[in-house]
Amino acid sequence: AWFDDVALEPLPADWADRPQATLTINPDAPRVPRSPMLFGGFIEHFDGQIYGGIFEPGSPLSDERGFRQDVIAALKELKLSVVRWPGGCFASGYHWRDGVGPSRRPVPDPVWGVVDPNTFGTDEFVEWCRLVGCEPYICSNAGNGTPEEMRDWVAWCNARTGPLAGLRAESGNPEPRDVRFWSIGNENWGGHEIGAKTPQEWGPLVARSAALMRAVDPTLTLLAAATPNRDWTLPLLRAAGDQLDYVAIHEYWLPCWGENLTPDYPTCIAHSGGPEDTITRVIEILEEAGVRGRIRIAFDEWNLRGWHHPGFPRKEAVDPDDAVAAAMIQAREKNAIASQYTMADALFSASFLNACLRHAADVGLANIAPIVNTRGPLFVHPGGLVKRTTFHTLALYANELEDRVAGAEIEATPLALGNATLPVVDGIATVNADGTTWAVALVNRHPSQYTACRVRLGTTALDRTFPATLLAGDSPDAYNDLEHPTRVAPQHAQLPFSNGVVSLPPHSLT
Repeated sequence: AWFDDVALEPLPADWADRPQATLTINPDAPRVPRSPMLFGGFIEHFDGQIYGGIFEPGSPLSDERGFRQDVIAALKELKLSVVRWPGGCFASGYHWRDGVGPSRRPVPDPVWGVVDPNTFGTDEFVEWCRLVGCEPYICSNAGNGTPEEMRDWVAWCNARTGPLAGLRAESGNPEPRDVRFWSIGNENWGGHEIGAKTPQEWGPLVARSAALMRAVDPTLTLLAAATPNRDWTLPLLRAAGDQLDYVAIHEYWLPCWGENLTPDYPTCIAHSGGPEDTITRVIEILEEAGVRGRIRIAFDEWNLRGWHHPGFPRKEAVDPDDAVAAAMIQAREKNAIASQYTMADALFSASFLNACLRHAADVGLANIAPIVNTRGPLFVHPGGLVKRTTFHTLALYANELEDRVAGAEIEATPLALGNATLPVVDGIATVNADGTTWAVALVNRHPSQYTACRVRLGTTALDRTFPATLLAGDSPDAYNDLEHPTRVAPQHAQLPFSNGVVSLPPHSLT
């Protein structure tokens, strides 16, 4: 295979003329446990993520409950730790009672302009999470919902006694659902959102909602919609910080809501420094509020590319005869164009995770948005699925890194990428609990050149061959699709170091 050839290439004679990088690991620095919740996902009632994605009753690929078994098997490869649902903007118009019990019925979705059949509700979500092996994370309705509705949802899920526990039992679940993770609201800072709030309104609403929810179940892990902007998040923390475990940050670095932008590899990779910048800004706000160390950062929606949904979200149901709205809804199919999801997406995702791991003490949860269809790592269709490039990045980080982040610094040749300049290599180092096993992740961002990379453990330069897994493609624009589902796939190899230097292939993750 093409990648086998480049992966095993020994250090060339002209290595000194190539881009350079050095990863220096400090074996004596504190080793910070990484949260398993960094490897989470997100799923919304939008564009085939649920209906026709994870849930397709009647499909030969589904079980008797309608859950796609091939999707569950693939997501288990990612060791998903937590999945957020039902939105997203959808959550700000969703009323949980519509999706439980025998009286559920189709309801117009005021946000995305379609009718939701409500055949996938809280019960189905929790059951699906148990099959995947992840924690369910529910985003409550702080849009046109109320704090009392949030409290009742917690009671329906977690109470052992009382009227709502009885209602749950009537739907076939006498035992509590034990949902630990809850968010108050979704993007309530934005004018696009049903029930958008001012900073002065938001903090008190979160405080009241959290108090009601914790009165039902004091063991909840609570998040609330926040931003990297102190004008929003500082008032939130001052009003409700004593009730929260995380601030919930959403970042999509390429806005594609109205126009389906398809920028080139350098333009995409230029955004790789964005996650680090966002983390730094939020840490400063946590410091100012005096809650750093107690409240952590959650990227409970993140991705390189924003979802394409021209003309939406909205705040009221769409007339089914509105041809203009119907055309806009049809345009969401552009999210499925396979050629968009290239090595740029894979390497951006690696740099995002590297940034989170470098700040492992402060960043405790992350949910790629979404996990299925739209911009997700899995493209699901009636006959099967395709693992996009990003899927393999997520799988490598979840399965091959150790559980503690070591102190490490990277020095590298600057790489000019449009209006941004970044180090040509991005890297992190991890180690197991007793310090006997190390694992390193190295991203060569250069689109076309090998990079000569030194790796030092303290003062010791690596100087032998190590087992490695490499992800690359025959070009920076390589992607997977129905016809070529494994064009980009991890390859296992032996990676030779010479005098502490290894040759990293272009546009690759090692």
